[in-house]
Amino acid sequence: MAGINCDTQGVADMADGKLLSVRALWCLVVVLTAAMLFACGHNPAPVSSRQPPPDERINYHLVVSGDTLFAIAWRYEKDMLSLARANNLVPPYKILVGQRLTLNTLNAPPVRRSVAKPAPVPGQRADTTTPGSSKKAHDTDRAAIATGSTNKPKATPKRKHLPAGKLKWRWPVKGAVTRQYDAGRVFKGLNIQSVSGRSVSAAAPGTVVYAGSGLRGYGKLIIIKHNDIYLSAYAHNRILSVREGDTLKGGAEIAKIGGDPNNSGRLYFEIRKNGIPVDPLRLMPRQ
Repeated sequence: MAGINCDTQGVADMADGKLLSVRALWCLVVVLTAAMLFACGHNPAPVSSRQPPPDERINYHLVVSGDTLFAIAWRYEKDMLSLARANNLVPPYKILVGQRLTLNTLNAPPVRRSVAKPAPVPGQRADTTTPGSSKKAHDTDRAAIATGSTNKPKATPKRKHLPAGKLKWRWPVKGAVTRQYDAGRVFKGLNIQSVSGRSVSAAAPGTVVYAGSGLRGYGKLIIIKHNDIYLSAYAHNRILSVREGDTLKGGAEIAKIGGDPNNSGRLYFEIRKNGIPVDPLRLMPRQ
């Protein structure tokens, strides 16, 4: 310690029974204080004071080529209709590459739900037109999607009806459940162990709203909208047998198992209610 001479000359002779001198006690206090300050300076900040990771602060999505509103809603565990309303989107839910979508659905107008309500047509994949295009071009694009040609008058797209009332669920493939839904450990569906090449079927009637491999971690994925409440997903397929917009009966073939390079017999199956993952075992019949 600079400026302080902590030698033994300031200590009284213990043989003579004298106490420590004031100077020696002062040296001891300064050394202990410095040691405490050094220790505090090198302790990590408490966990509660650290900044959360960036993914917990995401509040918007920048649209890229191939995106659909259904896929974006699935990625962030949002209800598609609420996400559409939060961004002032209407059927057919056209989005543009580079468009910035808010993920805050808390202030969106409430969605009126009914299992008997016709389902909207599947969300359009992101257009390569930039958000800065003129309003005239944007209106022409919307008319082209609705009618199939800019030379025809704009028409309201037909909506495909989905089954009303309580859904009758069925297993998408025959096999053993090797991993169950566990919200606490963030496993949001079921792993079903089957056989490579076996057919995957729709767990209930509905419309295909996503078929592709654009969602990281799912491989070749199919998402089926059953009504305004329920969606189901089938991941890690080898072959997709349906396309977006296809209307399916329960049990209809939609894919072939075999897309997981580490386990060619695995199917990942997930059900979401109002955009939130739920335990499929609570809905499926006993095997």
